[in-house]
Amino acid sequence: MDIFEKCEHKSMADEARDKGVYPYFHALESRQDIEVIMEGKRRIMLGSNNYLGLTINPNVVEAGIKAVEKYGTGCSGSRFLNGTLTMHLELEAELAEFLHKEEVVTFSTGFQSNLGIISAIVGRTDYVICDKENHASIYDGCKLSYGKMLRYKHNDMEELERLLQSVPETAGILIVTDGVFSMGGDIANLPEIVRLAKKYGARTMVDDAHGLGVVGEGGRGTASLFGLENEVDIYMGTFSKSLASLGGYMASSSKVADFVRHSSRPFIFSASMTPASCACALASLRELKAHPELVTRLASISQYVRDGLKKRGIAHRESKTPIVPIFTFEAFRTLGIAKELYEEGVYVNPVLPPATPTAECLLRTSYMASHTEAILDEAMDKIKEVLGRSKWAM
Repeated sequence: MDIFEKCEHKSMADEARDKGVYPYFHALESRQDIEVIMEGKRRIMLGSNNYLGLTINPNVVEAGIKAVEKYGTGCSGSRFLNGTLTMHLELEAELAEFLHKEEVVTFSTGFQSNLGIISAIVGRTDYVICDKENHASIYDGCKLSYGKMLRYKHNDMEELERLLQSVPETAGILIVTDGVFSMGGDIANLPEIVRLAKKYGARTMVDDAHGLGVVGEGGRGTASLFGLENEVDIYMGTFSKSLASLGGYMASSSKVADFVRHSSRPFIFSASMTPASCACALASLRELKAHPELVTRLASISQYVRDGLKKRGIAHRESKTPIVPIFTFEAFRTLGIAKELYEEGVYVNPVLPPATPTAECLLRTSYMASHTEAILDEAMDKIKEVLGRSKWAM
């Protein structure tokens, strides 16, 4: 059998192309902002993870330019060998202080962070227990670890406890959960997860990719939101969202950080963050520390949207974050509505399996501290109009 035979089979992407609703790889022609030029037309951006709006912040942009001028365009090696800049160490130290952890280890991407942390920590005789709605990178990190993965229904603490009870007493256990779940925008039941971890001798890891800059004191994330910064063993996060750059990190005790630096294959065998990426992440962190009102503004804007959708009769999932899903349930219905919104000048992200269960497809909308009420009213009016007239909305 030809290994490429699978490539010839008709896929859902092919079906979407045939129906004229293929939604992917739209090309930006402008900066990532509340309004963008995409394929020659103005679109209101409701699909970005640029939560604090820092991708166009003058201080962040200038930091990236200066880093390229000083260090060049790349590091041409791993952190383990020739790829560590003094700026990498500076970023790690400042982020560790901000997150109230002993040390931070940075990775080249957020996805790679989960691969690198979980595969280093979880050994062959260990167990890793995951929320079913965790990010794909957590799942892949579990596969790379060779440990045994168990999954509990989303935020179901009774099932989590049953799984903990099933693990042999001789095995190590790592409970991994998203802090803010990337599709639904809801928040993990971290107090109960921490309580159960203590009861059964497990360790905890929180993927705070969508929590940093969004929730907690000054945007410190999910553990801070619940007052559990000293109870969560590992934080993981990204620089590609609130911190307007590219890369990822792990925050932990010094012992755990040192172990990961010397054991994590994705860390040891990957080139380090580029100078520009590192500088922009550091500058964004400093903007966040200097302007905690950005976090307050983001929360206010998010609530404005939820109130506005409710006023317009648009069914959506309640959350306390800037991720506000509009459920469309069926896949091609979701794609059709997203296409019509795109044509009307509103960009949203259609989310389909495997990112959601089969019958729970959605339009994922997300918001920035820099959005204005006027722009959001324009977008919500267009969403209402499309949902009211679309042939796909039936």
